[in-house]
Amino acid sequence: MKVSKISQRRRLLWALLVLFLLFAALVVRLAYVQLGKGAELSAKAEESWRRNIPFTAKRGEIRDRNGEALVTNISTPTIMAIPAQIKEPDKTAMLLASKLGMNEAEVKKMITKRGSMVERIKPGGRKITMELAQEIRDLKLPGIVVAEDNKRHYPYGGLAAHIIGFTGIDNQGLTGTEKKYDDKLRGMNGSISYLSDAGGRLMPGSSEKYVEPKDGLHLELTIDKSIQSIMERELDQAMVKYQANASWAIAMNPKNGEILAMASRPGFNPENYQEYDPEIYNRNLPIWMTYEPGSTFKIITLAAALEEGKVNLKNDHFFDSGAVEVGGARLRCWKRGGHGSQTFMEVVQNSCNPGFVALGQKLGKESLFQYIRDFGFGEKTGVDLIGEENGILFKLSRVGPVELATTAFGQGVSVTPIQQVAAVSAAINGGNLYQPNVAKAWIHPETGEVIDEVEKEPKRRVISEKASKQVREALESVVAKGTGRPAFIDGYRVGGKTGTAQKVINGRYSSTEHIVSFIGFAPADDPQIVVYTAVDNPKGIQFGGVVAAPIVQNILEDSLHYMQVPQRKDQLPREYKYGETPMVTVPDLVGATVQELYEDLNMNFMLAKSGTGNTVINQAPKPGSRVERGSTIRIYMGNDSSEGEHKH
Repeated sequence: MKVSKISQRRRLLWALLVLFLLFAALVVRLAYVQLGKGAELSAKAEESWRRNIPFTAKRGEIRDRNGEALVTNISTPTIMAIPAQIKEPDKTAMLLASKLGMNEAEVKKMITKRGSMVERIKPGGRKITMELAQEIRDLKLPGIVVAEDNKRHYPYGGLAAHIIGFTGIDNQGLTGTEKKYDDKLRGMNGSISYLSDAGGRLMPGSSEKYVEPKDGLHLELTIDKSIQSIMERELDQAMVKYQANASWAIAMNPKNGEILAMASRPGFNPENYQEYDPEIYNRNLPIWMTYEPGSTFKIITLAAALEEGKVNLKNDHFFDSGAVEVGGARLRCWKRGGHGSQTFMEVVQNSCNPGFVALGQKLGKESLFQYIRDFGFGEKTGVDLIGEENGILFKLSRVGPVELATTAFGQGVSVTPIQQVAAVSAAINGGNLYQPNVAKAWIHPETGEVIDEVEKEPKRRVISEKASKQVREALESVVAKGTGRPAFIDGYRVGGKTGTAQKVINGRYSSTEHIVSFIGFAPADDPQIVVYTAVDNPKGIQFGGVVAAPIVQNILEDSLHYMQVPQRKDQLPREYKYGETPMVTVPDLVGATVQELYEDLNMNFMLAKSGTGNTVINQAPKPGSRVERGSTIRIYMGNDSSEGEHKH
């Protein structure tokens, strides 16, 4: 049956309509892709063609409180590969491996890595010398690029190493402030990019695109390089002198919690930290080490008793027979036979354990342990360094008469050095507990503008100014008349307290190993600096007054001179024991005759003459200087002006 012409036309019309609709849909789709998605698709295409060579941002410098750079950056080239541009992988891998001291197969795997736009050749190609970089440039290997990188440089070697820390191969902070403040120090990397074809060749008409790196912020620490150097010198000498297991020290401004210096031994050099035992660089002993503090902890018991009005240091008396019985335990004084009858000021001076047991009993466990916690023990201080420990206190429910007694003189509790420094600072600064810190300010790397500054506010008030003043006076008497006399500094008012604690080894107190310590501060009436030092298991005599006090004395004396704290004449006079040499004042000898000198000196000094003549025209040391009795004064002889005129 024949199809009518009308039916044929109808079918043709429908076919044309369908074709038209398909064409219209295609036009709409093309318009959408071209106009609506064009920019996005072009960007994706360009991204697939683009090759990026990274530019590492400079890490922020770390400086001391006076702007002295403790950590800087030096330029170090890094070798990079652009796999798509490498023409002879085997030859390239062989040449690179021989220059970089790497395995040839590993190098080849890196330089032929599929999907990689740019590949760093590591570890051998990271942070290489300028000479090696030039040798690799001279090879003119297609696809191998020498890019600029940088690494950390330490102008003062291992100075403040535990505070500063170090960085890894990718400039990431691994320990210390480098890790704590990594996000601010590291900055943002930049890059230089270009368009290339599948063979890695630069596309004609394309241009390079440079994204500038943003350098990290400079960190200004509270640390003072000079005080840090003094402290580390003294710890080094102590380690040699006493052949100790370890030693550590902290210097802090007691008025705001700023750490002026912090160090421990054994130390390390961040430049080559891989050469040291991880225990050395991973453990910052001043904030990590926990141990029984010994007698330095008595400062807290003293402060609490004074604040609660439980003792009058000058009028209240205590009889020390050499031991005290508490709850069936016999707690001994360090002095066999005891100190006899003494005021509580003398109890503090003599570091008498039974006397402090009496203070603890007067306070009671609830009150004493509340003060201990108020002073910050049993919790982290919050110092802005990584690795701080809590320390351990007795649970109040488990504190009986014996635990109360031993805690009062620093046994049976476990604390960290930083906790002790923060707590003693609160006891002597007027009663305010501060959070210790090492970060002081953040500096813009280009403008030098201060971006942010650490504000210091006290965490809480622990004792009153009145009680704090009494603590200062008592601790000054310890240094002038008591167990802390080796820390006495002529011309400065110094307060302090010794500590000698038995080490706990395998759950038992050792009779041969001790941690000896001393905490001192000056000037005693207006403290500018507090210094704590501990020595772990020194060889020989193991007493804090003998070992640690002289170390603190040296740190304090040099630091006070450096800080230009004026000397004073109103200090408590030091009591001298048999065999000790007292300090005396050098008289003014200029103008005196030889006969007058030998009549007036009363054997206090030795004399050494220089020059000829009858009269002293100059002298060394100068008049008013303080020296040990028996010291030599050099006198320069000549003729005075009146004698000269008479002769003419």
